[in-house]
Amino acid sequence: MENLYIIKIGGNIIDNPSKLTQFLQKFSALEGKKILIHGGGKIASQLADKLGLEVKMHKGRRITDQEMLDVVLMVYGGLINKNIVSQLQSLQCNSIGLTGADMNVIRAIKRPVKEIDYGFVGDVTEVNQKALSDLLENGYMPVIAPLTHDGSGLMLNTNADTIASEVAVAMAAVYKTHLLYCFEKKGVLTDVNDENSVIPLLNEQNYAHYLAENVIFAGMIPKLDNAFAALRKGVTQVVIFEADSLSEIEKTAFIGTKIILGK
Repeated sequence: MENLYIIKIGGNIIDNPSKLTQFLQKFSALEGKKILIHGGGKIASQLADKLGLEVKMHKGRRITDQEMLDVVLMVYGGLINKNIVSQLQSLQCNSIGLTGADMNVIRAIKRPVKEIDYGFVGDVTEVNQKALSDLLENGYMPVIAPLTHDGSGLMLNTNADTIASEVAVAMAAVYKTHLLYCFEKKGVLTDVNDENSVIPLLNEQNYAHYLAENVIFAGMIPKLDNAFAALRKGVTQVVIFEADSLSEIEKTAFIGTKIILGK
């Protein structure tokens, strides 16, 4: 099987123009087939504030009402996505920007209301592996925004970490798939105030221990849950690391946190 890199960049990279440019230079130089998935950063919240819209969050997740859905469609699918695509084109990386609706790439259902109503937030139900494979085999590099659709004309705001995991699982049927989460830290840390407290290897046993001790918490938990789920469904490798280290991904002394199954 041919290698495929599914690379997700977080909001802190997107929010910093110089960091984003540096990352995209490293990304464009990475050889082989690859898919880039980006988050939304703070830009949507900043625009909403300018428009006088209330930004509502619950445990780090955005509550998306109709007005906020309009904002994230503009910002994620337009401003951020096309800025990334245009920069990659300048680096001779023939990229194509997508939301889940384009080519019917990612379908989702509106999240059911339980203890909280997240509004127009989608839970992924299907990834169109053939459409993405066709793009890759014809020399295109997909850049996917954190937006999906329900197949009936409704766009949905969807967590980018989850999209990355679901895309990696779907593509694992035809490629040796590596799921790489790039963000501003060197990896998963035992102390958020110590940049060098990286956990080099995270398995199911020590993950459970870190959760019980509240060493790992908040936004890192869904990222890691997605990582373990992807490995169980056939993804070859999952690594969480600092975006600046992308060029070292193929080196044996790679710095970051590698996620594995078992003990």
